[in-house]
Amino acid sequence: METVKILEILGYTLPSLVTGGVAYFLFDNYFKDQEKIRHWLLQKENKKDILPLRLQAYERLSLLMERINPAQILLRNSPVTNDKKEYENFIIDQIQQEFEHNLSQQIYVSGECWSIIQTAKNATIQLIRIAAQNEKVQTATDLREFVVSSLVDKAAPTYAALDLIKQEVGQLW
Repeated sequence: METVKILEILGYTLPSLVTGGVAYFLFDNYFKDQEKIRHWLLQKENKKDILPLRLQAYERLSLLMERINPAQILLRNSPVTNDKKEYENFIIDQIQQEFEHNLSQQIYVSGECWSIIQTAKNATIQLIRIAAQNEKVQTATDLREFVVSSLVDKAAPTYAALDLIKQEVGQLW
């Protein structure tokens, strides 16, 4: 008699457990799909607002790379004195100020892009420092001419960053 009752209880319990498991699985998948749809709709809505900000950030970073291009910054900022060390420090300060003015743009670009921009800035500063240490460079005007002439044979460090910025903007479309 007890085995009959146990089998009867199992006969009622087992189908309800299977039905409950299937219902849980289906509802779980349904709610996950709904979550994905809500997330996608939110991203789609935010893209309308964020895309112009990202494009503006890329535009500002492109301008930064153009402004700290060694040839551009040296031509834009003439030496006031003949002291090469003073001119070197002045140019490096200008590069730092330009960079710091655009620090907030990093939140709109990829980590790789921001890293390349930092590398371009640091390489530009290093290029100016190395040129100032050259024995041939005696005055601020010599420093200016030396850096500009050294860029005739090779590309400025900022060009690699500009290329990456253009690639990332191309991926937005």
